[in-house]
Amino acid sequence: MTSGESNSTHLSALETAEAHFPDQKRLVQRLFYLNEAFQSMCEDLTAAEDALAHVERLPDSLREARREEYAALVDALLNEMGEALAQSKIVMFRRPPDTRPRSS
Repeated sequence: MTSGESNSTHLSALETAEAHFPDQKRLVQRLFYLNEAFQSMCEDLTAAEDALAHVERLPDSLREARREEYAALVDALLNEMGEALAQSKIVMFRRPPDTRPRSS
């Protein structure tokens, strides 16, 4: 794969994720560039959707089983990505360390 193809695949995966989570587009972009696992999920989603779109090209004996398999994969990836987006919104509050001198 050439670097142009790699960049095109990279952008396609981001665009696919943005299309599924349009209300969280900025968060999708941030996670895509900062979180390797999320980026991988986006790439897997793009591949699964592409395979699902081309399932009609498969022999009749395989078509329905593959359609179900790819659809289930798409659903699972979307759920996992949704969870990752929700988790990234959680802000942890911690108390600052107590810097006061301790009395003896």
